[in-house]
Amino acid sequence: MSDLPIHYLADKVFVHHWPKNSLEWSNSLQKKLDISINKNSDKKIIIINSNTIGIEDFEFTCLKKIGVSVPFFEEECRVIFEAQFENVFAHIHITIKSNNFLEIFNQLISWEKKFHE
Repeated sequence: MSDLPIHYLADKVFVHHWPKNSLEWSNSLQKKLDISINKNSDKKIIIINSNTIGIEDFEFTCLKKIGVSVPFFEEECRVIFEAQFENVFAHIHITIKSNNFLEIFNQLISWEKKFHE
């Protein structure tokens, strides 16, 4: 797979503190995430490389527990993973509802199998 990076727009992204016993986030970091990602209804720019995922102005590294799915009865693709950013840990949920969600799903499955199995 040489088509990296993978670029697409996500309809919804939610980033939250995880695992619960990891370093707490500062209020300023939580506010920055809420403004840019969590509470922002605009589509989010997603850029996937072999070992990083960029979401808007955030870069997520140390990717693990990656799940890519198409939920029953939904015309969308979802990606859920754990990662590190700005020296803290997070759990990230991404939802893609574009017309080409199956094409994106196939790209994400190929990426996950190649770089994260």
